[in-house]
Amino acid sequence: MQQIQAATQARLRTFLGFVAGEPVLAILVAALVLLQTFAPRAWTSLPALVDWQTVMTLAGLLILTKAIEYSGLLTWLAHRLVHHIHSERSLALLLIALAAVLSMFVTNDVALFVVVPLMLSLQKLTPLPLKRLVIVVALAVNAGSVLTPLGNPQNLFLWQLSGVAFGRFVAELAPLCALLMTMLVVLAICLFKPHPLDLSTDTDPHPVDRALALVAALLFVAFVLLADAHRAGIALAGVAAGFLIWRTRIVLKIDWLLLLIFVLMFIVLRSAAALPWIHDLMGGLSLQTPLRSYVAGAVLSQIISNVPAAIVLAGFTHDWRAVAFGVSVGGFGVAIGSLANLIAVRLSNERGLWLPFHIISLPFWLIAVLLGALPLHFL
Repeated sequence: MQQIQAATQARLRTFLGFVAGEPVLAILVAALVLLQTFAPRAWTSLPALVDWQTVMTLAGLLILTKAIEYSGLLTWLAHRLVHHIHSERSLALLLIALAAVLSMFVTNDVALFVVVPLMLSLQKLTPLPLKRLVIVVALAVNAGSVLTPLGNPQNLFLWQLSGVAFGRFVAELAPLCALLMTMLVVLAICLFKPHPLDLSTDTDPHPVDRALALVAALLFVAFVLLADAHRAGIALAGVAAGFLIWRTRIVLKIDWLLLLIFVLMFIVLRSAAALPWIHDLMGGLSLQTPLRSYVAGAVLSQIISNVPAAIVLAGFTHDWRAVAFGVSVGGFGVAIGSLANLIAVRLSNERGLWLPFHIISLPFWLIAVLLGALPLHFL
């Protein structure tokens, strides 16, 4: 009997540990169970709720960014760049620029997996204001990822949904990205002083798998071109097959839970949006004007995060640009506004970070909401 109780407790601890580690997935599963209990749909109809073009594009990007990560190219580049740093403020501005640029091409979470460990390794060489650096880097990947469809999941979804060309998407979001990056540079100048900093002892070698880096870079360009032509399925099949044969570990090590979370988001949120009272509530917001869609995206992201907000709002307005502006700004504010915020804090392993994060991020969000309406309205 005691063995049975011990085994049950062990399973319960394992389950609670999983829920604590993957709260978004746990909430989505619970929501799906509730929806199927009180407003059931045929299980066979659920896959039709998923935007599979977006999921396939995300899967291909995860494989390619994992390949670039495993090549060591990004880590080598990051450490080479910091050799030119001479002050605390310069380091902050460089890390912001590095995080923002990386997030434009390899998604915001991958950028964090490069920049945050880089900061942790640099702190071993010299004392750094790590908490403030983590905060501005989290803001930087949210700001930089605004520019391209590859930067974050909500952009990827809205790009596929809109059907516009890659270049047009970038052109439409460029004014907002420029605004947010300007705000972030001003913030960094205020937060960090030009104190002298010596990082010349960062001399450890950082090997690069050149063959893997080159292949991944070439395939990345080809994949984007095919996805732009709405051939994500063909592109994914080619990339997945190639790496399964050549570097199996890369495919096995991608974030499969993120793909599952994305699939469940489509199913749960579109099922919920179809409920009469929610449909009436959202319909009552009158999202026909760009400004209303923008504000709805910025505010709703504070409650359910910006990726789910984009999926929900896309069912009630055809103005993808206004939604993109809103959920992009919505990545700031409360930490849940963007999953990148949670990833940055988790990677840093810094205690007591949530309060200073919100002291900085909430005013940043409020100013961004006010200023972000200007390029949406006038450009």
